[in-house]
Amino acid sequence: MRTTWRSIGFPLMALAIAVCAGCDAAIGPREAVARPQGPLSGRVTVDGSSTVLPISRAMGAAFQTANPGVAVSVTSSGTGGGFKKFCAGQLDVSDASRPINAAESRECEANHVEFIELPIAFDSLSVVVNAANTFVDCLTVPELKTIWEPAAEGRVTRWNQVRASFPDQPLKLFGPGGESGTFDYFTLAVVGKERSSRTDYSASEDDTVLVNGVAGNPGALGYFGYAYYAANTSRLRAVAIDNGRGCVGPSPKTVEDTTYQPLARPMFIYLTAASAARPEVHEFARFYVNPDNAKVSQDLGYVPLPTATLLSVGRRLDESVMGSVFGGRGSVIGVTADAFQDEDRVKNALVR
Repeated sequence: MRTTWRSIGFPLMALAIAVCAGCDAAIGPREAVARPQGPLSGRVTVDGSSTVLPISRAMGAAFQTANPGVAVSVTSSGTGGGFKKFCAGQLDVSDASRPINAAESRECEANHVEFIELPIAFDSLSVVVNAANTFVDCLTVPELKTIWEPAAEGRVTRWNQVRASFPDQPLKLFGPGGESGTFDYFTLAVVGKERSSRTDYSASEDDTVLVNGVAGNPGALGYFGYAYYAANTSRLRAVAIDNGRGCVGPSPKTVEDTTYQPLARPMFIYLTAASAARPEVHEFARFYVNPDNAKVSQDLGYVPLPTATLLSVGRRLDESVMGSVFGGRGSVIGVTADAFQDEDRVKNALVR
């Protein structure tokens, strides 16, 4: 029996990981990967999301310290850019700030690249302004849409066009480029359609470039992963978001209590089946989802998955469960951390 995702959303993923870690609808159970004996050696290549990049760098450094015979190379070309390399068989691990989409899945299939999908943590995608900005504390989702929708291009260029009480000063925008999963997610959450955005803004897949752009322009506004805001709080101010229920700022707490919507989102790593069969890659991924290492993402400002869920994710890896439980949907809005923990919500979602 194949379950569709039309209205179930992410709660089903929790169940899929928890109770189907050893099976796959299309492929079936696989033999568990044997743990290696003796020191590891080799190389692990990681690319993809700039949001996941800080976690992968930290995990890579810690893994290399524990396994000096393994070299972990971590770079970033955006979620979309990473998937292009990944589906061409050029990467071991692809970092992603959204699930793999249908076109990317087809590309992997065309190239005979099977993959394992592992959720790792949650992010509070952050809207930020220059530290000198004293008039923007909160923006509504409709105001964000006014700023970023395609119809705003060349027209909404001053702050008082967003809200009459804002000053008549230039509005300078900074955001991710088209290869970014953050761009995909933000446009769906705010504009209502993935990849629907004005194009007259300063774009980059490098979030450090975006940080410096907003920090260097008093009239600037931008968006990117929370870790980049958390590392630059002296240069940036986070803007609270009002989705109709009041202003809520980005933070690990507001992700955990499910109030930071619609900009809270899950993050993932993907492994090719061929790479996962190599001991050094498999053990790197296992290190990544080990609950004992969850503090790495927590220290960066992200929200780790619950221990029980991470253990289930580890079994998914060990048993080589192939494919995406999202079925190629790409960005999914309204995913909350408690969906992993609330068994009743999962059961209710299954019977709807």
